[in-house]
Amino acid sequence: MLKNFFTGGIDSPQAIQTALEAIRKHLNMEVAYVCRLEENAAVFEAVDAADPDAPMKPGGAMKLDEIYCGHILEGRLPQLMPDTAECELARSIPITRTVPIGAHIGVPITSASGETLGMFCCFSPRAQPTLNHRDLEIMQVFADLVGSQIISEIKNDRRLASNRALIEAVLDEEAFSCVYQPIVDLSTGRASGFESLCRFSPEPYRSPDQWFADAHAAGLGQRLELAVIKSALAALDRLPPDVYLSVNAAPSTIIQGGIEALIGPTMGPRLVLEVTEHDAVSNYETLSYALAPLRKQGVRLAIDDAGAGYASMSHILSLAPDAIKLDMSLTRDIDSDAARRALASALLFFSRETESVIIAEGIETEAELSTLRMLGVPFGQGYLLGKPAKLSTALDMTAGNGLARSFVA
Repeated sequence: MLKNFFTGGIDSPQAIQTALEAIRKHLNMEVAYVCRLEENAAVFEAVDAADPDAPMKPGGAMKLDEIYCGHILEGRLPQLMPDTAECELARSIPITRTVPIGAHIGVPITSASGETLGMFCCFSPRAQPTLNHRDLEIMQVFADLVGSQIISEIKNDRRLASNRALIEAVLDEEAFSCVYQPIVDLSTGRASGFESLCRFSPEPYRSPDQWFADAHAAGLGQRLELAVIKSALAALDRLPPDVYLSVNAAPSTIIQGGIEALIGPTMGPRLVLEVTEHDAVSNYETLSYALAPLRKQGVRLAIDDAGAGYASMSHILSLAPDAIKLDMSLTRDIDSDAARRALASALLFFSRETESVIIAEGIETEAELSTLRMLGVPFGQGYLLGKPAKLSTALDMTAGNGLARSFVA
């Protein structure tokens, strides 16, 4: 059994469970478990037991002073007990009789800094006089092997908890603001719309993409995206009536709902919803169903980052968008790259066939702009045409003050 464990590899998904079974059978014990320490409790991460009715269950918890773990960590009980009847303290702990426990081995799982994060334990209802320090050393080896995974999980949980607290603080304090980047008609140079982008104020700086990724990982993605959309929508009252506003949402947020409740009765026709996220959508029927009430309100749909990967192309084919936004990786150096021009031309043909429009993102040079206009791309966005700015500056752009440039062929 030990050979099978090492052959299987400690990085396999079942590594911890395999280790528990291997050491339990090697030591001829009835129960083996790994627990993590949380305040004054041991939470059972994984359990392997000969009897399915063993009291330790994955996800269950016991107070440290009710089991041996806390006493071992405090040095009141030895790590190796071939016969618990020979230890006065062990005899006095109720679990010794109720389980019962006749023999026990328990070793700590520690981080590189020496912090004790959990325990790796085995026990039997019968005394095991043959247990010795070599068995204890084997237990320690296994604890070190599986401990890396436990430590990784604990670190990840702590990171998620920290991120969740930080994001909840951002939501409570509204520690973010919206900026607006023009989407320009490349034939006239006029801003026909603005994309709302989010900026976060807490230090140290993290990109907006990282903030939203952390929020989704912490289960707060929908709340954060809805809060940002609500803030962005305030700009509609100040933008000219013939200028639209584009906001972003992940498929998961759209599916969970809540966007339609933010949209006033006259807002829909002036809104474009950009579907973000690079991951594939598992169920387009569900996403389309969630989009239906928004489209009924007049909201148009744009697919972001087209050409950047599998997800964006699947979005285009499955959702029939009103607009397709060419990713900046496709726009970059399009003037000198035939492959990029060919792909952009293909998407332009597709957009004409499907009655959608193309918006090129990330335009930064005159050569890129000239090539995109030559190809027939109708709309563009990028630093060359206007950087994300406060609403007051965006309003100046609509008056021509920030977009004074030549668009003559």
